[in-house]
Amino acid sequence: MNSIPEFADLLADTRRSAVHLEMRDSYYSNPRFEAWQQGHRVDWEDTASWWRPFHQQIADAVARGVAVRRARVVSEPVTEYIRWEHYQTHANAAAGEQVRWLPRQRTDLLLPANDFWVFDNRRVRIHHFSGDGEWRGKELREDPAAVELHTAAFEQVWSLAIPHEKYEIQ
Repeated sequence: MNSIPEFADLLADTRRSAVHLEMRDSYYSNPRFEAWQQGHRVDWEDTASWWRPFHQQIADAVARGVAVRRARVVSEPVTEYIRWEHYQTHANAAAGEQVRWLPRQRTDLLLPANDFWVFDNRRVRIHHFSGDGEWRGKELREDPAAVELHTAAFEQVWSLAIPHEKYEIQ
């Protein structure tokens, strides 16, 4: 069985587009989320304090002409985790990622069951999580039918979603 390339390698090999669809209302906890829950806020002026390798990977891709887009399908009222993601999206935008939000009740789309990334409309990396949001693994699909299904789902969500700067958390 072939190993699945890491995200950084897939993105480095991307030339035109990378799109990401997120559909969970919570994911596994992490130290940054826990710090935010305890009242810690990022000093956005101090880029070195929050810029991570992921942000650099996105910035490098955007600099070479890759359109990087992320859409999040969320339930309203939003969970505390989604509130934190909305807050943290400042970092995604600073790296050059375009982000939109789609309230779940504003759509009746049929969507894949898992979060995913599509790279250059030729590869889809599907993410698997447990019911409580713990990471369970990933798979890479390159068959045209799977890529088309995921690409079409993303584009449908994107066309209905609200740009980050206009989406207000209630």
